[in-house]
Amino acid sequence: MTNSSPSFESASAAGSAQIGVVGLAVMGSNIARNFANHGHTVAVYNRTTAKTEAFINEFGETANFVPSATIEDFVASLERPRRALIMVAAGAGTDAVINQLADAMDEGDIIIDGGNALYTDTIRREREMSERGLMFVGAGISGGEEGALNGPAIMPGGPKESYEYLGPLLESISAQVDGVPCCTHIGPDGAGHFVKMVHNGIEYADMQVIGEAYHLLRYSAGMEPAEIAEIFREWNQGPLESYLIEITAEVLAQVDEETGKPLVDIIVDSAGQKGTGRWTVKSALDLGIPVTGIGEAVFARALSSAREQRQAAHGKLPSGSVSQGIDPESKAQFTEDVRRALYASKLVAYAQGFDQILAGSKEYNWNVDPKDMATIWRGGCIIRARFLNRVREAYEKNPALPSLLLDDYFNGELQDLIDSWRRIVVTATLQGLPVPVFASSLSYYDALRAERLPAALIQGQRDFFGAHTYGRIDREGAFHTLWSGNRNEVEA
Repeated sequence: MTNSSPSFESASAAGSAQIGVVGLAVMGSNIARNFANHGHTVAVYNRTTAKTEAFINEFGETANFVPSATIEDFVASLERPRRALIMVAAGAGTDAVINQLADAMDEGDIIIDGGNALYTDTIRREREMSERGLMFVGAGISGGEEGALNGPAIMPGGPKESYEYLGPLLESISAQVDGVPCCTHIGPDGAGHFVKMVHNGIEYADMQVIGEAYHLLRYSAGMEPAEIAEIFREWNQGPLESYLIEITAEVLAQVDEETGKPLVDIIVDSAGQKGTGRWTVKSALDLGIPVTGIGEAVFARALSSAREQRQAAHGKLPSGSVSQGIDPESKAQFTEDVRRALYASKLVAYAQGFDQILAGSKEYNWNVDPKDMATIWRGGCIIRARFLNRVREAYEKNPALPSLLLDDYFNGELQDLIDSWRRIVVTATLQGLPVPVFASSLSYYDALRAERLPAALIQGQRDFFGAHTYGRIDREGAFHTLWSGNRNEVEA
């Protein structure tokens, strides 16, 4: 039954909605419409009643919505077990809505948080709701406004039992690739939001390396944005095919209507962030996982936002002897080198992200399957890319793969990419152009393949000033040198 009345006379609709959505900002309203477009009756509620009224007035004639003015009426309109999806800003407001819903719900009902919540908050909330007899699901949802309406990638965690009731609903509205829904149960409590957090961290790195590639083509090769847009369109026909490469071409081709200049030249070069990238890096530090590409991407955004500091430094910090651009005759080879360096750096970002997911899964006993991530990220989400099919194949072939870079396919790709990658990092350095993710990813790659690292010296230093001990390559045990004494070695 469609109810478009702003009076919300929905008593006759009690128990009629398969799913409810709390929060009718852009993401919430779009996902509610997505459910309705797939034949589900959807209960809708917003703290500000006027927003619910506006939503119903705009979309109520074309879909099956049950609006409510109170949380109690909203809960009453849901069939059992009740399923309520929260789409509100992360933080204290989320806790308030969760508790309001919990007070009105009965044992066995399900609360789903579809926002970008910190996974540790989700772990806490799942425990608290479980104690009240409710099932709590932290669901990562990726795809932005368009994905929410037309098919996102969905990463629900929470109790396995909850997916029996949620799975068919969520899979029906998710993106589909080769007939496979981009939605699966990730694991217990905070697993879904953890995976979504790392997804966003990879997204940060992916966007930054694309930005570095653009910057090199613009300021080293001297190309204009429209020309670079065509290059990105061409790249999107090959191994780099992805949503982010696709939209990069669109942004670079856009002309500012007011000035007639490329829009990218009018946009302030200060990148915003909402926190998931920082969360990813903090979590990686806690887990001891080097996500250098993601970390540098987060720091690059922070530096871009330090505009007063950058303006103070511009023209004052010495550059040293830097070369100016490339030889025009080398433009085609340089462009291909940039493409290959971009591809290699993207592979490192994804490899590091999967390392973090596996480490988090082990730490929290989630049993996350990396193959599932590669499968559901192929569509709907922001980092969807052609090579995720190869990632899925890699983990299908070897679930215990030590690093994605060691898969036969990607190892072969790196053989073809490495020389270009090195040339680009060297060229950028000689020209004074910042490439933090290109460079840090290459350093990570070289460290990963190195037989020896300077950590041996660091352990010697730590033992010298703090008696932290060290291991030896020729026998088991921990050892300490008596640095302040006769410098004999003793077993610790």
